[in-house]
Amino acid sequence: MPIRPHFCSTVLAGALALSAVSGVAQAADETAPALTWSAVYTADVHGVVGGARAHAGRYLDNLDLTADLDLEKAVGWSGAVLHAYVLNNSGGAPNDLAGTLQGVDNIEVATPRLRLFEFWLEQGFADGRGSLRGGLYNLNSEFYANDAASLLINPAFGIGSELAATGPNGPSIFPSTSLGVRLNLELGRGVYARAAVLDAKAGVLGDPGGVDVSLDDGALGIVQVGVDGPTRLSVGAWRYSKKQDDQRDVDAIGAAVRRAAQGAYVLAERSVFGSEEARNGVVFVRAGLSDGDTTPFHGGWQAGLRVTKPFANRPDGDFSIGVQQGLLAGKFRNNLRDGGVDASTAESGVEITYSDRLAKRLTVQPDVQWIHNAGGDRAASDRWMVALRVKIELGGNAAE
Repeated sequence: MPIRPHFCSTVLAGALALSAVSGVAQAADETAPALTWSAVYTADVHGVVGGARAHAGRYLDNLDLTADLDLEKAVGWSGAVLHAYVLNNSGGAPNDLAGTLQGVDNIEVATPRLRLFEFWLEQGFADGRGSLRGGLYNLNSEFYANDAASLLINPAFGIGSELAATGPNGPSIFPSTSLGVRLNLELGRGVYARAAVLDAKAGVLGDPGGVDVSLDDGALGIVQVGVDGPTRLSVGAWRYSKKQDDQRDVDAIGAAVRRAAQGAYVLAERSVFGSEEARNGVVFVRAGLSDGDTTPFHGGWQAGLRVTKPFANRPDGDFSIGVQQGLLAGKFRNNLRDGGVDASTAESGVEITYSDRLAKRLTVQPDVQWIHNAGGDRAASDRWMVALRVKIELGGNAAE
């Protein structure tokens, strides 16, 4: 299995209220609207062209609707921002064809539906050097993420699989977040410290059961410290407050033994040539480790290069190449062997992609992936995947 509609009328009412308040604020200051918003539609055609019996493709899409309301401009609440993010996914599942453990497309979901993905309030303090967020929060927006890897489509480049495969319903990441609180501190000279505590069970409006408020499954705590500059380095660690089921070991009555679920990671990237005005190259390296008892992966790593403006006559061009490997835990490999699979030590892949803007609101991105030992099976033929991503900016003022 890969690493991981209807909508509530109260959310719609809230959005209308935000718009009304924003209209008053914009009248007072047309050059700096209180409400910034955007709507982006992403569509992928993604399929197998080699290595699997069925050479076929799938169409899938993703609609992002985001809005941020500056409460200081709207109602005089100094340093406060209200953020809302509605997400809709539909279409097929290309990983059904590829049969990988980590997935092949970062907008693929197990259950297509409309969701309230994020809804949080942030309060700044200490003259902007600190901030506190609370609400439905995507931890991968600020933890275990780096911009140099963000163009790549394979999910392993978004967040390490050893963390993505944890929790009773996955951690608080795409496509379902959970309630949490995040503290961020800017310590000077590019140094920052960040920490969050989130409900261990992800679930939002639009998911079966909605938002979990019971905390019956405990909490997920995560911390990250780092430094920004020509070389950017971050180190993080995470742990669940309640023990999780061991994926193999059982007690005397056959119940799963409970183990501590925890891990750590490091991210590094460095500009190697160019500037923001001309061709720019950034290399990145990421690696993570986990307990290996409660997740199929005891670790993984990703590395690559991103080059913006690779061609002088294509100012919006963006090229990236990445290599990744999900390291399989020993207990998970034993489970595969029990099922007759010649288990490998890792599932690996290489991705090459290029994105370019063809019109003011239209961006296209062809993509090629090669997957080795798909599904953790040594006997599996190498998979060759090709995709075409089309992104349409439907509207908004966030970038204006």
